[in-house]
Amino acid sequence: MSVEPIVGERSRLTALLTDSIWLRSLYSAAGGFLIFAGFPPRPLWFLAPVGIALLTCVLTNFGRGGLRLRAGFGYGYLAGLGFLIPLLPWIGVFVGALPWIALAAVESLFIGLFGLLAVLVSRSPWAPLWIAATWTLTEWLRSSVPFGGFPWGRLAFGQSEGLLLPLASLGGAPLLSFAVALTGTGLAAAAIAVANKRWDKGFVGAIAAAVVPVLLAVIVSPFLATMDSGEKTITVAAIQGSVPRLGLDFNSQRKQVLDNHVAETLRLADEVDAGRVKQPDIVIWPENASDIDPLRNVDAAADITRASVSIGAPILVGTVLVNADRTTTNSVIVWDGNKGPQEQHDKKIIQPFGEYLPYRDFFRKFSEYADRAGNFVPGDGNGVVHAAGVPIGIATCYEVAFDRAFQESVRNGAQILAVPTNNATFGDTEMTYQQLAMSRVRAVEHGRAVVVAATSGVSAIISPDGSVTSETDMFVPEYLVADVPLSTETTLATKLGPAPEVVLCLLAAGAIVMAVISRRREPALPETGESND
Repeated sequence: MSVEPIVGERSRLTALLTDSIWLRSLYSAAGGFLIFAGFPPRPLWFLAPVGIALLTCVLTNFGRGGLRLRAGFGYGYLAGLGFLIPLLPWIGVFVGALPWIALAAVESLFIGLFGLLAVLVSRSPWAPLWIAATWTLTEWLRSSVPFGGFPWGRLAFGQSEGLLLPLASLGGAPLLSFAVALTGTGLAAAAIAVANKRWDKGFVGAIAAAVVPVLLAVIVSPFLATMDSGEKTITVAAIQGSVPRLGLDFNSQRKQVLDNHVAETLRLADEVDAGRVKQPDIVIWPENASDIDPLRNVDAAADITRASVSIGAPILVGTVLVNADRTTTNSVIVWDGNKGPQEQHDKKIIQPFGEYLPYRDFFRKFSEYADRAGNFVPGDGNGVVHAAGVPIGIATCYEVAFDRAFQESVRNGAQILAVPTNNATFGDTEMTYQQLAMSRVRAVEHGRAVVVAATSGVSAIISPDGSVTSETDMFVPEYLVADVPLSTETTLATKLGPAPEVVLCLLAAGAIVMAVISRRREPALPETGESND
């Protein structure tokens, strides 16, 4: 029996499955959704490279090329929606769907730009490398603009339980994101080569792109710092006092929130006195533990002092301070029961549309909640406070998403890291797990133990290798006590700082320039299957 009709039928089936605009649109959205599905709390980190691979197959027209740039933008944008809409519903849990959908729609523009650039560089030699680099470039853009950027959803932050996580110690979150993207683009190129039975150098290069990041991570993994690393250890406690109720009005009972954290600290003090729990050297309270300014309110100051004296340790108190001009700062104060307030960290990277509202007169037209945004101003300083003689790096809540926060802290001597956070305004959503994953990446990036103290959960103690050694449930008062290492060693990622991201972005820019030049020199080619795109 002749095989030609069978081969012809397969070719027709392949064309049917890849040439339809509607199917390619579906594949693009599915690729984005797979990236989302790889994010915590699901331990499915390997789905992110698969999602990138599926999207890359679409953007390279399943190896045939010929896509218009605008088609690449459209497919990338659909992937962005498939990724960010399910990732960000916590934005609108108490304020309605409009802010959530609007944010996802705006941020998807950057993934649309990735789609356009991926089509542009897809015909270049070593295309998987350049496509992955363009992801890094657009991820940097998304993390930088507008209003200071929105790094939420970087590929790196979905890898807190993944094989690639050790790469964060070499080049931080940017290198980790690039590795995920490169693994995905390599998988795509390998799959296309197999489908077309092309066993050439391109196939070998595709396999290398998919496998090398994993092999490098496996090699690096044994060298990560652990809880047994460091020059010495100290005992830290994280207090989760919980809140009277969730939502935007959680702090309408500000005194109750403060009382909850005082009460939980006093409960820990009783356990210490009874010999059931080790005496902590430092206690860490979450962001907004005292939204009553203790520098202005004597009752709040007395309550915090009582808690510190009872536990016999300084407390890092997350509080809101009122400035002379009636603006506010989101601050962490080192409070010593015997000496009073000491050093403080004023949050430097504040959240637009939450802690402040840019263009207030304009945006208030779109939501009745606009004027609920705060009147916070950014602080300065180097992100380090000292308590019990220990330099502690602080990244308050939203700050942990930005590379520069802990880079600055560790470069200025921080030996452990703390993330005081308040997730009560986002209800029972995945937000807290997404943020916890960021802290795990930062632990590996800088080789430091990280203490996460949350008002309503999840609080956690994180080892320098990114593993969670203990954590609380959500919405319950609880404390965590652990011995953590103090370290003065710095990882390669800390030493290099933003350099890996700069290099990757320059590589992407170079590939884009060369692709543009190449397109201008070549005669016009038929745009396969895209007459309607």
